[in-house]
Amino acid sequence: MVRWAHVGLNCRDQETTERFYHDMFGFERSRVVTAGGTDIVFLRQGDVHLELFDAARESPESFGADGPQHPGMVRHLAFQVEDLDDFLAQVPGDLDVSLGPLAFDEFIPGWRTVWVKDPDGVIVEISQGYTDQPVG
Repeated sequence: MVRWAHVGLNCRDQETTERFYHDMFGFERSRVVTAGGTDIVFLRQGDVHLELFDAARESPESFGADGPQHPGMVRHLAFQVEDLDDFLAQVPGDLDVSLGPLAFDEFIPGWRTVWVKDPDGVIVEISQGYTDQPVG
């Protein structure tokens, strides 16, 4: 079973973007991960998640394996699956993998992700095992 996971957004200012989605739509912070020297902020509103990336230093030409990295652009779409290896084994045809699969056990045990390109070049993240941070 595949289910919607999140949209990754590039932000000029993560705090301002987080406040906007909180104040306008009721999103709450669900996790913060520090990777590559920068924080990635996860927000949740019901079953909808947003992933906020600090893109203030990126130029419009920046395009990483996990999607464009400049402000104002959606970085990637994301879906969660129960078992990433099983999902990848069942996909018909060849996937255009841009990054991974990678394991993020240092943040969440069992969290694994691969990024692929759709036919138009949009980056799609497929992962297993993501969970929110415990509250409190």
